Formats: sequence, structure tokens, C-alpha cells
Amino acid sequence: MQVVKYMFQPHGDDRGQLVALEEFKDIPFKIKRVYYMYDTVTDVRRGFHAHKALEQILICIHGSCKILLDNGHEKKVIPLEKPYEGLYVANNMWREMYDFSPDAVLLVLASELYDESDYIRNYDDFLAFVKASEEENK
Repeated sequence: MQVVKYMFQPHGDDRGQLVALEEFKDIPFKIKRVYYMYDTVTDVRRGFHAHKALEQILICIHGSCKILLDNGHEKKVIPLEKPYEGLYVANNMWREMYDFSPDAVLLVLASELYDESDYIRNYDDFLAFVKASEEENK
């Protein structure tokens, strides 16, 4: 499984730091939706889904968390600990977010507007979707 972590360019001086993100320059898709998670309760896991078409960049802009990525064959855990690094999450990728620090804020940049029909919320359905996609691409 290929994991793509982006290191964004921080700009700063004695006043502080700034990171600017532009679609198709820093982000590999047109940004159609932005949301963030915060005040996540200790020991809570979030996510538990995949998308058929949507792509995302996850950035823990404050604090830290871990992301479990699963492509149906292999699983990897990626820590997000710096506000200038982002994790690219492709479509057809199961994801779970967990181990949030008490001060964590996880920002998500999405390639599509919210569409419930794009979600795969059952893990067995996800595995079947992966298998069907692989058969189709043979």
C-alpha cells in the first residue's frame, strides 16, 4: 500500500507560522468541502468507512491522532502530529481515526460535496467493493 504524506511549506517569522494550501498546487484535487473534528472523547474511534469516489487530505492542525488505512489487503497506521503535514486518503480506502490527543483538531479537505451514496459503511461491503473493482480492472 502506498501512503502519501504531504509536507506543506510553513511560512513564519517572529510573529508566528502560516501554512497556505491551494488546490492542484498543494492539494491534488479541487477542494469542494472542508470540515474538522475536535473535542473527540478519549478512546473514541471515528471514521469506519470508505468512499467510492471521494479523495481527502487529513491534517491534524493541532495536537495529534492516528489514522488506520486499509486497502482491503494491507493495513497501515499513520500518525499525524504536525500542523504542516497532511495525509492523502484515496477513494476505495477504509479509514479509522483514533488516539486523539485532548487538544486535537483534525482538518479534512475533501474532493466532493457530502453524498451519502458515496460512503461504504460496512467493512464486508467494502471488501466486496474492492474485489469487484479489482475484477473490473483486470
